[in-house]
Amino acid sequence: MMLYLSLPVTMFWISNQAEYFEEYIVKRKREIFPPDEKMKELEYFKERMRDRKERQLLKRMALNEAEKE
Repeated sequence: MMLYLSLPVTMFWISNQAEYFEEYIVKRKREIFPPDEKMKELEYFKERMRDRKERQLLKRMALNEAEKE
């Protein structure tokens, strides 16, 4: 009875361990869907927008600090 119950629990536990499957899935995904030029442009755009937003936030923080003094 113990073996009967432990097999599904063990299989569930193994299938939920990401480190076992992560390398295989990421490698497979890159083979099927190689990154193209548009994706690189999109990533570059996202990075620029993050930098811009961060600079704006730092400016606001500096202004708030200046107003407090």
